[in-house]
Amino acid sequence: MLTPEDLKAKKSQGEKISMITAYDFAFAQMAEAAGVDQILVGDSLANTMLGYKSTREIGMNEMLIFVAAVCRGAPNTHIVADMPYLSDKDPQTAYDNAKRFMDLGAASIKLEGTPEGVIEFLRSKDIPVCAHLGLLPQTAENFKQKGKTEEEAHAIEDAAKFVDSLGCFETVLEHIPEELGKKITREVKSVTIGIGGGKFTDGQVLVMHDALGMHQRKLPPFATKFVDMFALGTEGIKKYIDSVKAKQ
Repeated sequence: MLTPEDLKAKKSQGEKISMITAYDFAFAQMAEAAGVDQILVGDSLANTMLGYKSTREIGMNEMLIFVAAVCRGAPNTHIVADMPYLSDKDPQTAYDNAKRFMDLGAASIKLEGTPEGVIEFLRSKDIPVCAHLGLLPQTAENFKQKGKTEEEAHAIEDAAKFVDSLGCFETVLEHIPEELGKKITREVKSVTIGIGGGKFTDGQVLVMHDALGMHQRKLPPFATKFVDMFALGTEGIKKYIDSVKAKQ
């Protein structure tokens, strides 16, 4: 399993880092067998697995179930557990919830933005933290690209330097201009993981359901479908139905 120090070493050596989301035992096994560097158990499971419209609709109870399943499926991979909405509302609450994830086998936790005092408290308790800046789905009013104005770009850049100074080993940069992602990557010691953050970040993350084409919804502008599993699965089920009707 790659440690935060291993991931930082990859950055210093110029080696790109792969991260993908997974939410259950079977797909965690698949991701580990493929050799992915990190698996993110994202709160995006609210949309991809449970059919909710917003990530704000799930909490710790659901996240604990899915994180446990992924940890069982990929015991040799660095698992990042996403802190759901309001699970990090204050330092003690954040620590209590992060500890529950770590006890299940997660290697680190991810949180959005810079909630007051939270990152400092988690780091004081030796909890490895992956930050998340740029577009913040839990609180975003819209899903347009962030950092397009000079003021907004400076705010994201300053936040990246701030979380880096607090000891976050990694920062997800979501839906920001490529040049901003490039600049931040050069300025911080922590690993930068882009999702719509351009090709110059230290690594990339994609939602597995987008990468494998497991649904019919329109993909975000920064997502790539590498295979059409929805079509493959539908065809397989049709063949099964035909075999049943034929009494095979």
